[in-house]
Amino acid sequence: MRDSRRLRIKTLFFALIAVCTNVFGNYFLSLGVREPHSSYLDVFSSPWMFAGILLLAIWLVSQLSLLSWADLSYVLPVTASSYVLTALVGALLCNEYVSTVHWVGIVLIFTGVIVVGQTSPQTVPVHSEADE
Repeated sequence: MRDSRRLRIKTLFFALIAVCTNVFGNYFLSLGVREPHSSYLDVFSSPWMFAGILLLAIWLVSQLSLLSWADLSYVLPVTASSYVLTALVGALLCNEYVSTVHWVGIVLIFTGVIVVGQTSPQTVPVHSEADE
C-alpha cells in the first residue's frame, strides 16, 4: 500500500513537471517566433527560443521518466491537461481567440484527465531481475 501511494505521488509530481514545461516551453517558443527577425536563422538567437527549447527538453526527460514506470494509458491522458493550460495561456497571455467549440473540447479533455487521474498509474507489476 505504501509503495502504491509513493508511486502515485512520484507520478503526479513528474506529470506536473511535464505539463508545466510543455505549456511554458511552447509559450516561449511562440514568443520567440513572433519577435521581428531579419532571417529565419535569427529566430534561434532569441532568448525566448532558447528558454522554450530548454523547457521542452526538460519536458521530454520528464515524459520519458513517467513512461518508465507508469502505464502509457495513464501518462498520456494525465499529461493532456497541458492542452487545457496551453489554451488558457494562448487566450490570456497571447491574446488569441479560442472558439466555443475549442472550449467544449477542452472541457472534455479536462474531464478525461480527472477520470484517468483517479485510476492507478500502473496496472502491471514491475519485475526486476531479482524476481526471476
